Amino acid sequence: MSAPPTSDHDEFAHSLREQGFRFVAGAEMRGHLLEHGSLQDWDAFADSWNDLAPDVYLAQVGRHRRRRHAVFHALRDGAIERRPHQPHYQSLNYNSLQGDIERWFEPVRDDIAQGESLQTVLGFCRDFFSTLAPQTADWHIELHQFRIEAGPDHEGQPTPEGVHRDGVDYVLVLLIDRHNIVSGTTTIHDRDGSLLGSFTLTAPLDAALVDDARVFHGVTAVTPQDPTREAHRDVLVVTFKAAS
Repeated sequence: MSAPPTSDHDEFAHSLREQGFRFVAGAEMRGHLLEHGSLQDWDAFADSWNDLAPDVYLAQVGRHRRRRHAVFHALRDGAIERRPHQPHYQSLNYNSLQGDIERWFEPVRDDIAQGESLQTVLGFCRDFFSTLAPQTADWHIELHQFRIEAGPDHEGQPTPEGVHRDGVDYVLVLLIDRHNIVSGTTTIHDRDGSLLGSFTLTAPLDAALVDDARVFHGVTAVTPQDPTREAHRDVLVVTFKAAS
């Protein structure tokens, strides 16, 4: 019988090692984040989702998405440093719609990248994912601000590529805002496609932690609750991969 978890990080690590994923409710997630810094600029951080650029690479199935992108590097016990702006790349093995191309997205604004809330989120991820991977000395980090838009004549597709893996080690999906939408359910799948679990991020700071090497994930389409009003789903996605 395994020993009981002895700390928050140990308990999270236990969940991911057992299941390959973990849903964390917003109120609980806030407490964990505050152990790594401040969220005092959260309102400005969340408002920056109103300043995202269109994703010009989308295929027809995945239109109505806005985003910004940034790359960071961190030693497991060291500072988190932003890298020069660079493209986001996934192979066709992981992204059947937009794989094998360098995608240049608008960068995350400097004030947001350097702000307290984002640095707190990155600090939590560094410490938690390092607990899961004691052999990893330093991390390649990518983050994406996503806004998925839905309207009366179109549904929004958070994962237009379908159920997939990102080709990294670990993923954090953090809900920033849901406005006038229904659905958007996260599903977790085994390698054979069987469903391992599902949950819906509904409140700010609701989070999904995913062991990307073990499980696949997807998100169902979102539609407007009131088709006469603007509708969107805002998330922050942070991926960690052992630096090569």
